[in-house]
Amino acid sequence: MLSAPEKDAEYWAIRLENGPLDASEEAEFDAWLEVDERRSGALLRAQGALAYLNRGRALHSAHARQHRPVVTRRGILAFVGGGIAAATAGAFLLFDRTQSFTTRIGEVRQVALSDGSTATLNTDSRLLVDFHGRERRIALASGEAWFQVAHDRTRPFIVETGKVRVRAVGTAFSVRLRNGSADVLVTEGVVETWIEGHEAEKVRFAAGCRAQVTDGSGGVVTAPDPARVGRALSWRGGQLALDGETVDFAVEEINRYNRKKIIVDSPRLGHEPLVGYFRTNEPEKFSSAVAALTNAHVIDDGTQIHLVSAD
Repeated sequence: MLSAPEKDAEYWAIRLENGPLDASEEAEFDAWLEVDERRSGALLRAQGALAYLNRGRALHSAHARQHRPVVTRRGILAFVGGGIAAATAGAFLLFDRTQSFTTRIGEVRQVALSDGSTATLNTDSRLLVDFHGRERRIALASGEAWFQVAHDRTRPFIVETGKVRVRAVGTAFSVRLRNGSADVLVTEGVVETWIEGHEAEKVRFAAGCRAQVTDGSGGVVTAPDPARVGRALSWRGGQLALDGETVDFAVEEINRYNRKKIIVDSPRLGHEPLVGYFRTNEPEKFSSAVAALTNAHVIDDGTQIHLVSAD
């Protein structure tokens, strides 16, 4: 373990490159950054130097990553000392990235972003990532995603979908695109949301809260509901969690994950409440469970599953 004076920008650049920090290291790193705002710039330059020396590593195969070269702290110091301009050029290799990520129907995928953040994409989703200049911007073109945001006070993290904007620094939240609106759920920290053109009406809310933001109207409706936030994000584990939601609601959610759709043939059946956990990729088992709970019948024609009320 290095002594305290040695835990400078070059040390943290190397440490962050070598994998996720544990809880104690996260606290130590955050404390180091908080001492002086200039440290974030020093870290950027050091990471730029590291990226410059290893600029091809992110494109290597899995085999190559197992045998990646070791970059020493002395090598970083020598490179930084050799020229800040080259280090700054390297920084753009690391931070100024445009990326695109998609998921197929039924796929849930976690991706690493170039700033150290992660994004977990739900079924049938698409993200466009543009990290440039002083901002980290992500466009949610379709679907839903949950973000674990890397701490960086100098580069705001902004998710946009339509005219909805959600801003966070060092937090975790999800955004789901709906027709004309977006659902925002916060699991950690605080986020700020607004409608483009209505910046004076920004709304802040914290972990355990959810918000519905209506595109174009300037309307942001928030509510503290930790239990519902937790259930709504159960998709990350491949589950649908229900606590009194209707059959119609559940079927709409299950159908997002499967090409074989469930059809509810009775309005009365569609209004029945459900409680329980169901696998999102098992429409047949879900339908059988609903039939058992509501005294309905299942008719599976191979392409669709019909839920038919017994009466």
